[in-house]
Amino acid sequence: MNTEVEFQDLTRFHVPPGFRGRSALVVVLWQLVQATLFSMSPQPFFAWRRMLLRLFGGRIGRRVLIRPSARVTYPWKVEIGDYSWIGDHVELYSLEKIIIGTNAVVSQRSYLCSAAHDHSDIAFPYKSAPVVIEDEAWVASDVFVGPGVTVGRGAVVGARSTVFKSIPEGSVAFGHPAKVTGRRDRKVSQ
Repeated sequence: MNTEVEFQDLTRFHVPPGFRGRSALVVVLWQLVQATLFSMSPQPFFAWRRMLLRLFGGRIGRRVLIRPSARVTYPWKVEIGDYSWIGDHVELYSLEKIIIGTNAVVSQRSYLCSAAHDHSDIAFPYKSAPVVIEDEAWVASDVFVGPGVTVGRGAVVGARSTVFKSIPEGSVAFGHPAKVTGRRDRKVSQ
């Protein structure tokens, strides 16, 4: 086995000062709250979970429905607009801002990832950029959305897609990586 480090030397990695946005104590306190009071709350206790996120600096709109199995890394870096839904086992990996608009849906098991690592740097530093899900967009089940991506207003990203580039307003996109396949029709329910 070669002992010379060529590609990544994790002894050089460090979290930049202020990167988390709160002290280590607040981060650990949130992790404890999320593991207990948030995740163990009964399904219909949406107001309770909204309140917990707000206590930790989350900007959470009216009547947001967030499931108890959803996970939020740093609530103080998350904004969710009125009437939006966050499904079961959604991961909001909010090392950078995650902004979810009004009447938007992030379906079960989706992963919104606002940071990665710079694989070209031996110190493996973070590379972060906001993730934005605009008003009335739908991120369907088990979708991965990467750093710096915006899913445009009213767009739909199909189940199990991977999104590394922004999706335009009103588009329907699917695949690995997601590609626009059409436009979203507007229909009015009777």
